[in-house]
Amino acid sequence: MKRLLDFLGVILLFQGTVGLVHRLTGELHGWGLVQRIGFLDGYETYASVALTVLACALFAAVRSPRPE
Repeated sequence: MKRLLDFLGVILLFQGTVGLVHRLTGELHGWGLVQRIGFLDGYETYASVALTVLACALFAAVRSPRPE
């Protein structure tokens, strides 16, 4: 389960970073999913930041020690 959540975190981090790079520089067109989702028009930056923060929270949750 940890490996699956790590993989999901990597995907979310990649998508968030690509979305931010595309929004700030105009490069990497076509790599991110945020630009392809129609209802996010005008909110791509917020969605990319949210994906990045969600990925960091997922990494922190996976690596936190289990209470016994």
